[in-house]
Amino acid sequence: MKENYKCGYIALLGRPNVGKSTLLNHLIGQKLSITSRKPQTTRHQILGIKTDDDAQYVFVDTPGLHKGGRQALHRYLNRAAQSIIQDMNVIVFVVEAMQWNEEDDIVLAHLERSQCPVVLAVNKIDLVKDKEDLLPYIEKVSSKFNFSGIMPIAANKNIQLKELLEHVKDYLPYSEAHYPDDQITTRSSRFIAAEMIREKIVRSLGDELPYATTVEIEKFDDTVKLLTIHALITVERDNQKAIVIGKGGERIKKIGIQARKELQTFFEKKVNLKTWVKVRKGWSDDERALQQLGYIDEF
Repeated sequence: MKENYKCGYIALLGRPNVGKSTLLNHLIGQKLSITSRKPQTTRHQILGIKTDDDAQYVFVDTPGLHKGGRQALHRYLNRAAQSIIQDMNVIVFVVEAMQWNEEDDIVLAHLERSQCPVVLAVNKIDLVKDKEDLLPYIEKVSSKFNFSGIMPIAANKNIQLKELLEHVKDYLPYSEAHYPDDQITTRSSRFIAAEMIREKIVRSLGDELPYATTVEIEKFDDTVKLLTIHALITVERDNQKAIVIGKGGERIKKIGIQARKELQTFFEKKVNLKTWVKVRKGWSDDERALQQLGYIDEF
């Protein structure tokens, strides 16, 4: 083991849509966790690994904790976020600058059961017009919990991310690296492909189909020069299928073009992507369906 080397697990927690996935992607320097302006875009725990000369950071991006949760998918999302709190070395609680609402309080209530240090990351400071307003906001939220540190950041602009890493490193245990230097995630290539396709669907159709779609990879044939992917897009109702396909197939074609472009960048080779849309009534409120679709096997 390298002398004084550190390695540990850091959870990124917060309510939906505060920028946790964007923060993960910028921390590890590569697009891994999908993003959109729609809440609950992230549905799975995703490990993002950043390896430096003196430390290996294993970040865990989680679905946003939220109120409600009657539907099976919503209950799953909350359980996925809650399940990791006890197993981390550090928690980064991400909030949006100048914003605090009931869902932030819900996250905070969960954090009170944690035994590990909690760092507050105040995100999106680049959107605050008058920076003098930040200090009163930070003073107010800092009184809500005994945070181990408070870091104003702008994830999408890489503002203060190096400082956040240095602060987090203070709480990591001395240990050899858990993963090879060139590994950035524990997720499979099939999983990453499915998530990239789902991101394009969410960005194209989030207002019309907020939670009704999921993506399965039925074929993933990887050769030296060509990656062939067959993706099955599942929705809950016939009218949703029509929305995804679009008039004359234009919408599904556009989604496919956008997804293929990003897949080719990530996998660094030509991608042959084919997509189909299937109706599976009530899948998001069916525990068995969620398990078959890969949701319930993470705890």
